[in-house]
Amino acid sequence: MAKKMQQGKGKGKPPAKAKVSSGRVGMRTGEALVEAAEAWSAAEPEVIIGELDGPVGYAIANLLGDQTKGHSRVFAILNSDVQVRPATLMVSKVTVNNAKYTNILMGTVQAAIAHGVLDAVRAGDIPKKKANDLGIIVAVWLDPSIVDVAYDPEVLFQTNREATAKAIGKAMRHEPSIDWLLANQHNVPHYFHQLAVDGQLE
Repeated sequence: MAKKMQQGKGKGKPPAKAKVSSGRVGMRTGEALVEAAEAWSAAEPEVIIGELDGPVGYAIANLLGDQTKGHSRVFAILNSDVQVRPATLMVSKVTVNNAKYTNILMGTVQAAIAHGVLDAVRAGDIPKKKANDLGIIVAVWLDPSIVDVAYDPEVLFQTNREATAKAIGKAMRHEPSIDWLLANQHNVPHYFHQLAVDGQLE
């Protein structure tokens, strides 16, 4: 599904990256789509970033303390006992009810998200001096078909790592900008809407 979404992106390219401010971050939002050739490789995270002493921090605390069956909330870690900074809570967009899916989500994908967060800090998209002050919520997309295929964990790791860093960067730079959106509004068709218009939606 995500692959077709990417194919439906517009032709216009966002302008050069804006500089990230190191001031207080109330709340920022971002999303990204990165994929390899296989459908199961698609990573499409949505992120919310903000100060831990603000609404994002309160949301993280509430989500962590109010676990829901099938949508467990866990911190992004490099490995057990090694949590990344900024503190990052990952939540699955898909209801998790399969052991294999759980193992992939809480293994390869969790590790990839952790590395993506650190990549964003290293790239300067998150100022290093804000690493202990900010919190991130990542809504994670892992294609349910992953349980039925022979997948490559290294490919899955790379797409999720790259997508996480990309979504964070876009959130912190307010990308795409409102000027770009207004200029390209009619050049970016929604893929599945267009399928419906063309009578091709299954």
